[in-house]
Amino acid sequence: MNATHDLTGTHTGMLRRRGLAVLSTAAAATLVVGSGFGGVAAFAATAAGTGASTASTASAQNLPYGGQAQSGSAQLPFTSGGYGDPSSGSGSSGSTSTATVAATPAQQLGVVDVTSQLTYDNAEAMGTGIVLSSSGEILTNNHVVAGSTNISVTVVSTGASYTASVVGTDATADIAVLQLSGASGLQTAAIDSSSTATVGSAVTGVGNAGGVGGTPSAVAGTLTALDQTITTQAEGAAASETLTGLIESSADIQAGDSGGPLYNASNQVIGIDTAAASGGAVAGYSIPIATALSVAGQIESGQASAEITLGSPAFLGVEVVPAGDTSVYGYGNGFGGGTSTSTVPGAMIGGVIDGTAAAAAGLAAGDTITAVNGTAISSASDLTTALAGHAPGQTVTVNWTDASGAPATATVTLGVGPAA
Repeated sequence: MNATHDLTGTHTGMLRRRGLAVLSTAAAATLVVGSGFGGVAAFAATAAGTGASTASTASAQNLPYGGQAQSGSAQLPFTSGGYGDPSSGSGSSGSTSTATVAATPAQQLGVVDVTSQLTYDNAEAMGTGIVLSSSGEILTNNHVVAGSTNISVTVVSTGASYTASVVGTDATADIAVLQLSGASGLQTAAIDSSSTATVGSAVTGVGNAGGVGGTPSAVAGTLTALDQTITTQAEGAAASETLTGLIESSADIQAGDSGGPLYNASNQVIGIDTAAASGGAVAGYSIPIATALSVAGQIESGQASAEITLGSPAFLGVEVVPAGDTSVYGYGNGFGGGTSTSTVPGAMIGGVIDGTAAAAAGLAAGDTITAVNGTAISSASDLTTALAGHAPGQTVTVNWTDASGAPATATVTLGVGPAA
């Protein structure tokens, strides 16, 4: 998924996602891996918005801090604040963002810091979110929680912290809904339900810039375009993705702001900050709040679909090596690298994660999974698809051929995987 996401974390997927997860849009994610602060994946932002006379493109990046936890390498954080230079768009141009300041008490109401532990990446990611209900329903970007195994949320106006579970995610829309454990009486975010955002109006982006926690930062700007489309550049195993219908502003969205509110002049939420362009003039991108709430409503109603994943996925716990390519992170495929040398059709295992169903079954690197519940597996993607049809706690029968060529089978209970 990959634009500039605002997570702050140590997940190379949140900006790379998996690092940033791989969404294409988010400009404010901060990732931290060990002591390394991480890089951002470039993407092209195409201005195809309201009132635009011509299409323009700009380079954009995910903004999480992070490195590759497994290799130990790290990249410098993207902190310049220059997110692109579209030459045309809808409405105003040449506007500039103001300096970052502390959010006012009114701007802090209904805002939360989100910290995602990315156990399998040995990383952590930090971003922002807003409170949708007094009982602890939280709206944030998918890339803020993608790949997470544990999530904690802090209400910035009170300092109260909670553990959170994933209600559901939509990676294509870059939206996630969380539920806090034991929360009640929370102040909800002020939402602009009128959908009357206009080009040239004043806006303010608020969030956990830099992933430092505490009082959120705020940066003012001008709404410069509506209905914008941005496409991220493919990065590693992450495919290029496109977000449409976005709000563009000159607010200097920073890493860690992802999932935070874009306010109008009345401090009402009109968008969810999710990406930023890199290059000349400042350009931040936000998902219109009406769009975000529509997706959240589908998640809350339990409407799973090709785009919406409810809860946490089932997890086998293997790293798969796709034929002729490096492995990709998935739920049943993986983390490792290398090239498949197996002559047996299937999903070749590059590694097995300790404490998982795969480890308990005796699967090992060099084995090739050939079937799940009787369905033939011929590739890593087949394995991911097969496991996607199951929930944590369900049992499946796995067939494989070991490195010596001997067949084997086992019935395993799938675990709880990282957030989709």
